Amino acid sequence: MTDTAVELHILQSLDQIDAVDWDACACPEAADGGPPDDPFTTYRFLRALEESGSVGPGTGWQPHYMTARRGDDVIAVAPMYAKGHSQGEYIFDHNWAHAWERAGGDYYPKLQVAVPFTPATGRRFLVHPDHAEVGFDALVQGMVAVTEQNDLSSLHVTFCTAAERDAGVAKGLMARASQQYHWFNDGYADFDAFLAALSSRKRKTLRKERATARGFGGVIRAYTGDDLKPHHWDAFWRFYQDTGARKWGQPYLTRAFFDRVQETMRHDVLLVLAEREGEPVAGALNFIGRDVLYGRYWGCAEHHPALHFELCYYQAIEHAIARGLDRVEAGAQGDHKLARGYLPVVCHSLHHIPNEGFRRAIAQFLDAEADAIEQDIEVLTAYGPFRRDRQEEQE
Repeated sequence: MTDTAVELHILQSLDQIDAVDWDACACPEAADGGPPDDPFTTYRFLRALEESGSVGPGTGWQPHYMTARRGDDVIAVAPMYAKGHSQGEYIFDHNWAHAWERAGGDYYPKLQVAVPFTPATGRRFLVHPDHAEVGFDALVQGMVAVTEQNDLSSLHVTFCTAAERDAGVAKGLMARASQQYHWFNDGYADFDAFLAALSSRKRKTLRKERATARGFGGVIRAYTGDDLKPHHWDAFWRFYQDTGARKWGQPYLTRAFFDRVQETMRHDVLLVLAEREGEPVAGALNFIGRDVLYGRYWGCAEHHPALHFELCYYQAIEHAIARGLDRVEAGAQGDHKLARGYLPVVCHSLHHIPNEGFRRAIAQFLDAEADAIEQDIEVLTAYGPFRRDRQEEQE
């Protein structure tokens, strides 16, 4: 088998590959029956996007999943899409598109290796552990070849791991840094233990904020697995539509996506709802990884002070502690997360620009951007909510 040539294939749909073969590359750790490290690259999540019409014709996300085979074995896969716009990515390249088009080029379609609408760090080169090096090399070479042979403006691999960033740079790809806020579990026994790590002033502020949020006139409940029912999704869909309309003009996900999640992923999600007299008035949707709780969507039918912070951030922390998870990733942007115990971290992406002149200009921009982000993180961390003695221990 070691001398068998690697063959690359582009799939227009996940129904062209068995779930077992995909997940053997995407989440081999889940073979023990436990949760995957990253629920978003699993067959069931990506298939839910596809079957629900959240990606595909008319969405600007056209699936072109890449697979690498060695004989009868699938040794690597990648969630790859032809993009007709730059929406739903959270690594912003609108200025790149404007510059390229002002120069007379067509920036779109471009090639995007990502989980649609999901700014969560995870592997993007999904290689089988028995074929790690060969699989990674095949995917990189294949992605670059598809970009160049089809005269595409660019290739983007977003929210990859730091290890993939390093390996990709070694293969000639350009690295880009961006920033998010994550909460880290320092072995806290409960939420009060987390509060004890904060400065006195911040601790009082958080307690007051939680009390304000819980004064909305109802109760807060969390649902996962078989406790989730269709009417919970009916309520959350209303919340999600409102948020999507305000943020993006229209929701990225369809109603059918949440039905698919109920059918195939209800044990992978944690839905936190604020309910009054049995009726949900606000909610936050999280996905559960092996070591991480991923905060994804929030919405409400009524505005109540601090309820957003309670459902999205404090409830996530409580459940991460209870589950023994290492961290909470609270999604893109949001400097307000810093005061609530979420610290700035670097996120990574990889890019390939075939045009030499454009590539040089982008490379200069990326260097300057990385320096600025490094400085921002240093300053923001110093202004974090933790006790000074604890910050010194971490440093």
